Amino acid sequence: MQNTGFNRRNFLLSGASLALAVNCRSGIRAAVTEPRFEVKQITRGPKHHWFGYYDKFQFDPKRRYVLGMEVDFEHRSPTAEDVIKIGMVDLEDNNRWIELGETRAWCWQQGCMLQWLPGSESEIIWNDRVGTRFISRIMDVHSRERREIPHAIYSVSPDGKHAVAPDFRRINDVRPGYGYAGLADPNVHDLAPKSAGIVHIDLTSGEFKTILTIADVARMGTIPNQTLGIKHYFNHLLFSPAGDRFIALHRWRYPDGSRLTRMITAGRDGSDVRVVCGNGYTSHFIWRDSTHILAQSRYFDDNDDWGNFLFEDVDGGGEVLEVGRGVLDKSGHLSYLPGNQWILNDTYPRGSKRVQTPHLFHVPSGRRIDLGDFHLPPLYKGEWRVDTHPRFSADGKLVCIDAPSPGEGRQLHLIDISDLELA
Repeated sequence: MQNTGFNRRNFLLSGASLALAVNCRSGIRAAVTEPRFEVKQITRGPKHHWFGYYDKFQFDPKRRYVLGMEVDFEHRSPTAEDVIKIGMVDLEDNNRWIELGETRAWCWQQGCMLQWLPGSESEIIWNDRVGTRFISRIMDVHSRERREIPHAIYSVSPDGKHAVAPDFRRINDVRPGYGYAGLADPNVHDLAPKSAGIVHIDLTSGEFKTILTIADVARMGTIPNQTLGIKHYFNHLLFSPAGDRFIALHRWRYPDGSRLTRMITAGRDGSDVRVVCGNGYTSHFIWRDSTHILAQSRYFDDNDDWGNFLFEDVDGGGEVLEVGRGVLDKSGHLSYLPGNQWILNDTYPRGSKRVQTPHLFHVPSGRRIDLGDFHLPPLYKGEWRVDTHPRFSADGKLVCIDAPSPGEGRQLHLIDISDLELA
């Protein structure tokens, strides 16, 4: 085995073993400098446009329409009175913006969970607020027919029939920028409530029920650095490609505002809960397939550094493989392009110029291709920062990112990677 500066002793994963340090046969490789792909701005000011997170379907299946949200302010937290517009860009009609609806349930980092409904060529889904409830709306973008689901959603199953969601009221209390303003957490003083957790929603009937409570998971296994006063919550849910299981991040916040995280998985009904990464350090993740998860975690060498690790969906993570050490950014937002040979990722702002760089990583060779550099002005900070959050079309030929444009604020940008050989 190649010596890479760490081993099983200093890689803190309950029951996991480190299978291999890098996935490149000839070792660590440097990023390859190649010509940048063409970038087109597809939305314009004076209103600001963005999409949000990286693990949702922004493109329709035929890659003609690109979903987005529209807002007329930046650089402050949303309030309960702030209403934003829902719309889509028609790539075949001079990037025309088409307004579709609005929402009162949104945040800067993840928007309103707007996405194309999996399995449909014309329906979209997004969250909204009506009175004292967070709900979701499903709409046909052509006929404008729509129906209401009596619960907000987070992740939708690949067949478009099921959804799971955390408590957005609690998230807004413990992690502003990821929950929704407008409704107070009824369990604000309960550190691990039995009456809140993850809800399953039937998108056909509208029926919903709690399938996993915060109290259930807070009592499960070992909580790293457990102390009095830590407040537990769920965030970042994602169905597996088979739709039978989902990931959730179990997080807890300390009185000083710091937090730690465990990555768990569970069956669609909340059964068979597994602590896949239990060391307290998990960040962005994506399913590679229905039995493996690529996630960022920490290994404990002299630098207390992070990396991208491929886990098995078993308790303790099984055999753990580090992917792209020294090449694939270790803090970006990860997705596998179709075929799983390429990983789409980005960076947070780097250097005095605060440059963010979406990039591709070729898994078999360890080759990296940067897609462009995007400046993030210092005004974009905290919860209203603009991460690029790269999203791809169903065929893997187009990438869309969020990035500020001079004088126009946050806007959608399209990158054509159709010349890239995905095999």
